[in-house]
Amino acid sequence: MKKTSSKSSQFKPQQTAEGEVRAKKHLGQHFLTDEKTAEKIADSLKLAGYRNVLEIGPGMGILTKYLLKKDINLHVIEIDRDSVAYLGENFPALEGKVHEQDFLKYDVQAVFNGEPFAIIGNFPYNISTQIVFKTLENRDSIPEFSGMFQKEVAQRIASPHGNKTYGILSVLAQAFYDIEYLFTVPPSVFNPPPKVDSGVIRLTRKEDFSLPCNERLFFRVVKTAFQQRRKTLRNSLKIFQLPDNLREDAIFGQRPEQLSTEQFIELTLKIQPYAIST
Repeated sequence: MKKTSSKSSQFKPQQTAEGEVRAKKHLGQHFLTDEKTAEKIADSLKLAGYRNVLEIGPGMGILTKYLLKKDINLHVIEIDRDSVAYLGENFPALEGKVHEQDFLKYDVQAVFNGEPFAIIGNFPYNISTQIVFKTLENRDSIPEFSGMFQKEVAQRIASPHGNKTYGILSVLAQAFYDIEYLFTVPPSVFNPPPKVDSGVIRLTRKEDFSLPCNERLFFRVVKTAFQQRRKTLRNSLKIFQLPDNLREDAIFGQRPEQLSTEQFIELTLKIQPYAIST
């Protein structure tokens, strides 16, 4: 496991005249500057039944400092070498707990040795949906997830069925987590400011987060249905080669955005006996 601590890092970050890390466009960095917003995000975790928290992309630590005030075991993961060095110089409490890694490629289970942990962060727009998908892959270990996204993405994740914004990410996230849209954040509290509003959401894992259907098939059905979202399920799910009498079921006459997560589970159960490969 690769870690960078305040004592071990000899790298000096490229800083602005004010001693801050320069935001890098290719990393999708927009540093939060508003203290009240940072504190609200830190307070969004319920911290029920666990102490381990992993912050993604702490940057210069505006959210980190509020998390460090809590009775938790905080680790952070940061891909930007300048930010890692800055954290090492300015947050001695993170000694041995700064992971200089790409979250999407890292074995996050190893950070806390298999113990449950929450995820929090001001997520880069360009990888935010991928962060959610990786969270779903590791849902057995992640009881809670809270963070800031582009507002449109946050609304999509929390969207109820029947909305145009409802899609693959909505269904899959809502299958395992209860989702709350908490508040909106304007561009003016970032440096540099993004061109759109941001939104903070919280995902709380359901008490029973196992599905009564084949989970791999469930993912496949949802993704296949939304790849042709304007078509009815009768047409978009032809790949499953279902018998005609099943395809006449009323559920197949609907479009994917009309189905709730529970109905997608029902749909998967109907398809499951006929699926050639799950």
